[in-house]
Amino acid sequence: MDTAAGNQAIIDQWREEPAPLLPVLHAFHDRDGWLSAEVIRDVSAALKIPLAELYGTVTFYHHFLLAPPGQTAPRICTGAVCRLRGGDRLVRSLEGGSAMACAGRCDDPIPVLQGKRALVGRSDGSLENRPTPLPDPNPGNQEECVFAAIREPGRNTLAGYCRGGGYQAIEKALTSLTPGEVNELIVASRLAGRGGAGFPTGNKWKAVADAPGEPKTIVCNADEGEPGCFKDRAVLDYDPHAVIEGMLIAAYATGAVRGFIYLRYEYPQIFDRLQRAIEEAENAGWLGDGIGGRDFSFRLWLRRGAGAYICGEEGSLLNSLEGKHPFPRNRPPFPVTHGYDNLPTVVNNVETLAAVAPILRRGADWYRGLGLGEFAGTKLISLSGDICRPGNYEVPFGLPLKTLLYDWAGGVPAGRAVQAVTMAGLSGGYLAGDDLEVTLDEPSIRSKGSFLGAGGIIVYDETRDMVSAAHDAMAFFAEESCGKCFPCRIGTERLTERLDNGGGPDDWESWNKEVADLESVMMAASACGLGMAAPNITRSLIKHFPRQVRKHVQRDS
Repeated sequence: MDTAAGNQAIIDQWREEPAPLLPVLHAFHDRDGWLSAEVIRDVSAALKIPLAELYGTVTFYHHFLLAPPGQTAPRICTGAVCRLRGGDRLVRSLEGGSAMACAGRCDDPIPVLQGKRALVGRSDGSLENRPTPLPDPNPGNQEECVFAAIREPGRNTLAGYCRGGGYQAIEKALTSLTPGEVNELIVASRLAGRGGAGFPTGNKWKAVADAPGEPKTIVCNADEGEPGCFKDRAVLDYDPHAVIEGMLIAAYATGAVRGFIYLRYEYPQIFDRLQRAIEEAENAGWLGDGIGGRDFSFRLWLRRGAGAYICGEEGSLLNSLEGKHPFPRNRPPFPVTHGYDNLPTVVNNVETLAAVAPILRRGADWYRGLGLGEFAGTKLISLSGDICRPGNYEVPFGLPLKTLLYDWAGGVPAGRAVQAVTMAGLSGGYLAGDDLEVTLDEPSIRSKGSFLGAGGIIVYDETRDMVSAAHDAMAFFAEESCGKCFPCRIGTERLTERLDNGGGPDDWESWNKEVADLESVMMAASACGLGMAAPNITRSLIKHFPRQVRKHVQRDS
């Protein structure tokens, strides 16, 4: 087959599918190792996307490569945790290696992508293929929801999932609950979005159910790009059917007939796991037409991103799915009325969807009772950095942070002290000193000027240079800014410069005023959460480490 015919065959395989651009590009990228100019021209013509627009979209993503050696060259994580573990050294030691942002394996550093494999770089420079670490047995003896059955052997297969009650919740919904009753049950549970925004899940579903326009869509946001977050990877690897069943229940409750799982690029093995799980569900009659022998149909497609932090933002994710440049969308309108294809759409996080089936099986009162005090439910926390037992923990809302750090995770190695922790991955900035007395819930953490968000916590011991850590965090946000709005595009660059050696004025008052002005403009005028959250880095750095910052500003040795 000649090149032109081969290219056309790949395009024809996908062009009639919904959301075809990403799978078409990935098919070529996997075949050749990179995307040639000829391939981009052929895709542009076939999908009727202007060539300049398509080129701009392709080059926006970090992992679509345009020249050899392409995918065969190793890409090494130099995110916040891996930098502490020697990621920069590994880049230099691996032939042809290049740096990449956090790859979602902070509990098992240092991840290396090579071809379609995610490997782990060892201290001797070799690469090892290791499985996703399972969550440790709950050290606090607290009842779990999402992780309750994840450690059971074979849980990631249909048979293993069904042994633990899998697909009983959707069967219950179809046989004994109306869509409205499902929505009311989720509202009563007080389940809220676990991806960071915390919007009440039941209210979102009701809005989509009530919105005019067909067909309606369920989107699982599995683009877990926040540095320090890796909980969704564990759920998708060891309990993929829980997410599929959650999407089925959401579809029944809202009247949706189609769904997408949008998976981050850096999880190639998870892609294969999810594809198998979808096929199992289809073969068992849980996906497709006439599900459960009833007038209920739902089809599900898996789509893989290509490396862009901003695609974790729901508007950017939807644009990416649609084959557009993945800029955030202006809001309103919101996805509940104008989402995928400008039609009503639910966008839920992996953790949120995985909690749905247990709630339907066991009831709203049970789920609310998992939290401590006035708080309802549980939260998955990804804990990494300078901590004895990094990993994923399911904690009740309201648990003291120090209980997690010391009683559950063993504290800091080598007898050192905790200097600071990040909240919400990096987006919540730092907590330190007396602010470490918080409990793991939004009211407590927001009272300290931060937020819990997606639940990533990175620990820094007393030996770490916090100005350097803040510089690396802000440089990440500057690199990942989509460039759509100038407050974020310019502000993240200027704040990174102020944290460079010799960056900005060398007197404290002028430096501090410049930084405060940049922060206030970014938080007030940025188009999405990236620009609004990035100033939490500098604000919390100045609040908790004024001496380190003054020393940096005044160039003291």
